[in-house]
Amino acid sequence: MRTKMISLLSAALLATAAAPAAPGYSVAGSLAGPDGSWDYARVDSAAHRLYVARGNAVTAIDLISGAATSLGQVQRGHAVVPLPDGHLLVTSGTDGTVRFLNADGSQIASVAVGKKPDAAILDASGKRAFVMNSDSGSISVIDTAAMRVTQTIAAKPALEYAALAGNTLFVNDEDLGELETIDLKTGQLGAAIKLTGCEGPTGLGYDSKRDRLISACDNGKAAIVDAKTHKLVSLVEIGHGPDAVIMDEARGLAFIPCGADGVLDVLSLASPGNVTRLARITTEPGARTGALDPATGIIYLPTAKFGPPAQAGGRPAAVPGSFHVLVVKPS
Repeated sequence: MRTKMISLLSAALLATAAAPAAPGYSVAGSLAGPDGSWDYARVDSAAHRLYVARGNAVTAIDLISGAATSLGQVQRGHAVVPLPDGHLLVTSGTDGTVRFLNADGSQIASVAVGKKPDAAILDASGKRAFVMNSDSGSISVIDTAAMRVTQTIAAKPALEYAALAGNTLFVNDEDLGELETIDLKTGQLGAAIKLTGCEGPTGLGYDSKRDRLISACDNGKAAIVDAKTHKLVSLVEIGHGPDAVIMDEARGLAFIPCGADGVLDVLSLASPGNVTRLARITTEPGARTGALDPATGIIYLPTAKFGPPAQAGGRPAAVPGSFHVLVVKPS
């Protein structure tokens, strides 16, 4: 994801709209991990592992013991995706590669993609991965079994997270404030969906039961889009500085971690007409991405403690030894 010029410490002091406490959800504790930057996270329920893409490796946390280990070597990791065969796909942003790792962290392959590979998602079968190359404005389609690029689709720069609905790939464009649409049958870029009122869309979720998309916007909005008509339906008030939309379709909920305000907004998917904000959970500044364990409903939010910036006007500096993952549990 793009580095955001938001002062997390000062933004956390901003007043936010009142919302009821999330019924049945609370921060139940945290899991420690090594220092360093972080980005997307994913849970492998079968392996009882949480994976977090880090600056130079992948952090794997055993969800039973809480033990953390570092896996592999990358150059500014952005996304880590567990594959059905037990391997890991990791985007390495600085050197423009995707790494395939064994569960023990040993590297199987390194595949060249576009410039600054960021988000990555799988299709329903897990046989195809779609990697968003932010700076080159392209999508690399990867055969996960053969570990090779089968197609490169030209789009636009500043690509963020993506969602797959049928044969259409939707991708947030952070700079243009729109959703790019790609027809996977033809490999062609379609008409963009303008997200009016949404600035800096990053996280994206797909509600498959009602065929709608949720884009998390940096300016405190969630944009709701009808995936059939490609129309913006509404804007929902959320916190500032989100970088992910965590879908829990089984429970009819979407969670948006907002790192600037230090809150986790809970959206209800129950209404066929619209998405509504159900509740807000106080988390910590910096908690902007996260992952759901679908087996338990537990949400994991990476963050750290922050001190003053190293230089005046700069970003707050993470306190050494303070990286941790908040554990948000349903009752």
